[in-house]
Amino acid sequence: MQLGNFANTIFKRTYALTPEETWEGCAARVAKELANDENQEAKFFDVISKRKFVPGGRYLAQAGKEVKQYNNCFLERAQDSREGWGDLLNKHVLALSTGGGVGTYYGDIREKGVPIKRFGGVSSGPLSLMSMVNEVARHVMAGGKRRSALWAGLPWWHPDVEDFIKAKNWITSVKAMKEADFNFPATLDMTNISVCLDDGFFNQIKKDKVTQDLYYRICKSMCKTGEPGFSINIKDKKDDVLRNPCCEVTSADNNDVCNLGSVNLARIESLEELEDVTRIAVQFLYNGTFKSWLPHKDFYEVRERNRRIGLGFLGLHEWCLKNNQKYEASGKLGKWLHVWQETSDNEAKLYAEKCNNKVPVAVRAIAPTGTIGIISETSTGLEPLFCVAYKRRFLDSDSKWKYQYVIDPTAERLIQAGIDPSSIEDSISLSKTVERRIAMQAYVQEFVDMAISSTINLPEWGEHGNSNARKFSEVLLKYLPKLRGITVYPDGSRPGQPITPVEYELAKSKAGVVFEENDERCASGVCGL
Repeated sequence: MQLGNFANTIFKRTYALTPEETWEGCAARVAKELANDENQEAKFFDVISKRKFVPGGRYLAQAGKEVKQYNNCFLERAQDSREGWGDLLNKHVLALSTGGGVGTYYGDIREKGVPIKRFGGVSSGPLSLMSMVNEVARHVMAGGKRRSALWAGLPWWHPDVEDFIKAKNWITSVKAMKEADFNFPATLDMTNISVCLDDGFFNQIKKDKVTQDLYYRICKSMCKTGEPGFSINIKDKKDDVLRNPCCEVTSADNNDVCNLGSVNLARIESLEELEDVTRIAVQFLYNGTFKSWLPHKDFYEVRERNRRIGLGFLGLHEWCLKNNQKYEASGKLGKWLHVWQETSDNEAKLYAEKCNNKVPVAVRAIAPTGTIGIISETSTGLEPLFCVAYKRRFLDSDSKWKYQYVIDPTAERLIQAGIDPSSIEDSISLSKTVERRIAMQAYVQEFVDMAISSTINLPEWGEHGNSNARKFSEVLLKYLPKLRGITVYPDGSRPGQPITPVEYELAKSKAGVVFEENDERCASGVCGL
């Protein structure tokens, strides 16, 4: 139950209700709040305290408080009216201030410059509304502690899509200001953006050069700047155009909510244990659909109708390493994922019947599990280990940006067992063979009924592995119909990136030390020279 130094730092500043609270105390608090009886409470405590199941961050932060808002995020569909714009802004204020991120689909907003019949003038278009929402997020500290998170989606066929694609191509001076001060305002800097693809896109790209050129321009922008990503809504999922900020939860319903938790594959020793933990996790999340306070009545109505849960996993790459497998599809991995899939579906039906209520409309979504992965001391979500050692930037409880050198705990365990740090496969080495990452995500998507949040790392634009956007676009197109979404991040493409790879020996010499950037710059005693 003991957390390592870095995991404990993140736990204390993000989730502990008091400075004295331990992880075991947090597990007891959360289990008590979410259980329906003492027997269930004991089961919840057992899997959470041992970090075999880790609830989403809102559960950890809110359980035991007067207002219990357990939902990580909310999904909105922007309405093309004055009232709709006002309602959307209002819900963003309410949702973000409780700690939940908000994703919004803007496909129904009329294009820029179209005449407005009743009141005169012309439409300012979807990017105008996106910018207004972005500014709301800038000034609302999510849950009073962290940076607000947003997503904006626009369909590929929308007349304003060209402006949308280029919206975050900030000019050099803005990038410089961002580098000097991460909080310096820039267009849509609080917002993840995606171009939404449908069945029509996949039909058109086979024969229409305009569509082919649009697709290539988006892919080239992805390779250079990481923006935008793609969201894919096809076949039986064609109406699920709404996304949360990290894009793992999908829905067709305005005002839907996220309800997240993750099974830690790295701490589970057998398929039988995987079944047990998965059943307990499904019960936990289903209980959450009754026990969470929500910031608007519309969210209650949709939650009652859908009972949506989002069970994911973390520790996948550590599981691969422990089982002497590469980061790729395999028969053994498929067997484990099938058990996770089948058990969660079956338990969702059985437990809903036991509760005399509706079966969840969807069950599985793989979240990025950033801070949850740190606390669990394993690889996050679907991601491979980012790198053996890195410097991480985070917003501390005093609202100042702090830094800490970190040795990945999974890598450290392997190194202690005698493995050479340079031989451990990670996202940096995998970034040079991007198809392996895309193929792995497409494979795992077969077991997920919503979506997967996974950021595929690329080398810096122009470097080996990321110098041919045409080739990247061709490789990606092979897999897109099998995906629900994709995001890439070229190294150095955004100023103030939160994680920077460093040499193992450097991180080892400074592991656990928290500092402000200026502290490090002045460490030699020659500041300003």
